[in-house]
Amino acid sequence: MSRSAHCINKSEIPAEASQYNKKVWQYAIFGIDFAYNKGVEMSHTLTGETKLFTLAQMTSYTYALGRISMPVYKWVAETRKGRIIKGEVEAADEKIARLQLKRRNLTVKKIKPKPKDLFENVSFMQPKVTAKDIVIFTRQFSTMIDAGLPLVQGLTILAEQTDNRTFRQILKKVTKDVEGGSTLAEALKKHPKVFDDLFVNLVAAGEVGGILDTIFQRLAAYIEKAQKLKSRIKGAMTYPAVVVGIAIIVISVILIFVIPVFQDLFSSAGSALPAPTQLVVNMSRFFKGNIHYIIGALIVLFILFKKFRGTEKGRKYTDSLALKLPIFGPLLKKVAVARFTRTLGTMITSGVPILDALEVVAKTSGNVILEEVIFEVRSSIAEGQPIAEPLSETDIFPSMVTQMIAVGEATGALDSMLEKIADFYEDEVDAAVDALTSMLEPLLMVFLGGSIGGLVISMYLPIFKMAAAFG
Repeated sequence: MSRSAHCINKSEIPAEASQYNKKVWQYAIFGIDFAYNKGVEMSHTLTGETKLFTLAQMTSYTYALGRISMPVYKWVAETRKGRIIKGEVEAADEKIARLQLKRRNLTVKKIKPKPKDLFENVSFMQPKVTAKDIVIFTRQFSTMIDAGLPLVQGLTILAEQTDNRTFRQILKKVTKDVEGGSTLAEALKKHPKVFDDLFVNLVAAGEVGGILDTIFQRLAAYIEKAQKLKSRIKGAMTYPAVVVGIAIIVISVILIFVIPVFQDLFSSAGSALPAPTQLVVNMSRFFKGNIHYIIGALIVLFILFKKFRGTEKGRKYTDSLALKLPIFGPLLKKVAVARFTRTLGTMITSGVPILDALEVVAKTSGNVILEEVIFEVRSSIAEGQPIAEPLSETDIFPSMVTQMIAVGEATGALDSMLEKIADFYEDEVDAAVDALTSMLEPLLMVFLGGSIGGLVISMYLPIFKMAAAFG
């Protein structure tokens, strides 16, 4: 068994460790190998299952201290009620894995080492952690905490049960950090791509207030509503993008493959082509002869846009332009108001100070213009102004919103008022998306039919002309 040397302070010894394992942790001050050998030596005074269990605990501690991942075992077991379940467990060997499952009142039917994943170290080939994964985790973790289950045990169970390999590894790292003495918020903060500032700050507030179960319920509800809002916007944007994409593909196929066939037919006839037909033929020649340059230019434009968008000036310009678009601009403003009020309301309800909450809301707004506005509001509040006053000076928040916020602030019910505004504007977004889709459908059909139909008609004009000449 390979273990790297590592030293710890006496303050790192967990208070909940048994007397036996506390001695092992004390020996770990002199190094992992020394602690492990002393632990085995002391375990000779124990017998039976007690000996095996303390060895399992001690091995887990030394593995954690040495920052070495233990082997993973896949298992199939039967519960007391006769239900067959399966999962994964980390253990030093199979005997200890069986013991861990036995202590969970499971009868092991099958257990074997998990085969190595050939691509486990290739980051881009790992599954992404989705909003659904986080919602399931928060709901289940809330239930476990409410039932009185210790944090480490709950995290261990959830890590074993999740199907997402990436999320499983993250939860295992969080579990080890919590075992090592970190708070849950500190452990989650190490994984910003999965747990954002909002999530971490709410968990920190929950730990301070002793309401972690309630916080996780609120987080799950918030993520679900945010995801629903996001999917509605994506749906509104996806439909026109798909129709335009299909139109471009069909027109490209016609110009590259169909028009040249008609062109050869018309050339053999030797007559002059009508103006629309000649225009289409010229387009086909240009497109077919320069297809590589066209594709290359599109790729270069895309890369330049991404680079421009990546700069502070570029992001500010594109975000400002998005809010001013004639059709999508008003919709994006409603989305911004809904997201702002929902996020701020959730954080204030959870006990996060308003200045800290506004900082997190600004960073998670998704729009630079809105972020600047929120930071200006935060500065005004820090100087003693009410929140509604600086919001009313912007052109993003309607007067109805600022007036409702002012009433909520005056009556001491700002959190509930923000939730009501969020509910209202989420309904407004739904209605706006439905109206936008209803309006775009006929427009896109006209565009699709007009562009493709125009090409087809222009190619048949010479045929009609020849038919009339022979008739």
